Amino acid sequence: MSGFWNWWIIVLVAGNIAGALWLLLSTTRAKPGDQKAGADTTGHVWDGDLREYNNPLPRWWLWLFYITVAIAVLYLVLYPGFGNFAGTLGWSQTSQWKAQSDDANALAARELGKYAGKSVEELAKDPGAIKVAKNLFANNCAMCHGSDARGAKGFPNLTSPNLSWGRTPEAIVATIGGGRDGVMPAWGAVLGADGVESVANYVMTLSGRAAPQPALTTAGKEKFETVCAACHGPDGKGNPLLGAPNLTDEYWIYGGSLDTIKETVTNGRTNKMPAHLELLGELKVKLLAGYIYSLAPPPPAPATAPAEPAAAAPSSGT
Repeated sequence: MSGFWNWWIIVLVAGNIAGALWLLLSTTRAKPGDQKAGADTTGHVWDGDLREYNNPLPRWWLWLFYITVAIAVLYLVLYPGFGNFAGTLGWSQTSQWKAQSDDANALAARELGKYAGKSVEELAKDPGAIKVAKNLFANNCAMCHGSDARGAKGFPNLTSPNLSWGRTPEAIVATIGGGRDGVMPAWGAVLGADGVESVANYVMTLSGRAAPQPALTTAGKEKFETVCAACHGPDGKGNPLLGAPNLTDEYWIYGGSLDTIKETVTNGRTNKMPAHLELLGELKVKLLAGYIYSLAPPPPAPATAPAEPAAAAPSSGT
């Protein structure tokens, strides 16, 4: 605190205490009982005959006020409040917050320690871990993704089986811990208005919907394969390595109407998922990943055909 504000606070505090003492002393000019009935009034009259007498405060009441002033002075000796004087106890809001924060972190470490050795898949099946993770989600993620994790415009629905950056445990941990920067380039200048129209109509068909102008889908497909397939894939199923979303499902971050798709293709999109590893720590990030993984675990990988048995080696005859 600068010298000016230090003395400003000192003068205000000292002036308030001095003013309170003056006010109390001014009421002791006469002792209780010395005033004769009706001898001295304030001059205020109500209802014709109700007068306010100008009698001093009772001693016991007066001493209560003196005690409050003494307590105020004692507080200023023990605690900060008198300019830059820190108080004899050395207390501060910062030190109290740090002590409480250390206690809370120690308690959290004890409570969360039992989940430290579990994988994301195991946490996703543990009711206790999910309960803890839901609280973490409500405090750190719900403001963007919603309390039900279904997202909002510009924020992905985390119950989707296809997340832009992948739904494997490793991908979810990487997304929460390190954050993501998603960029959809603007293609309006490259495609032109007609090209944007045809691509938008074709993209609508990828998720099984009817295009408003079916005649444009053939040209839209050609342009999609030329311009868009590099990120979204020739089938539109996206690429988690690039954060390119799957265009064949019902989960659209900004909406799937024709006008919205045209806006996205024309102007592009920029999204940022902040990193939470430094804020939450590795264990809490893994708990959150377990919760998100539990919302819609990816479908099992298709079974592979058994390998053909190797031909038996020719016998040596021995």
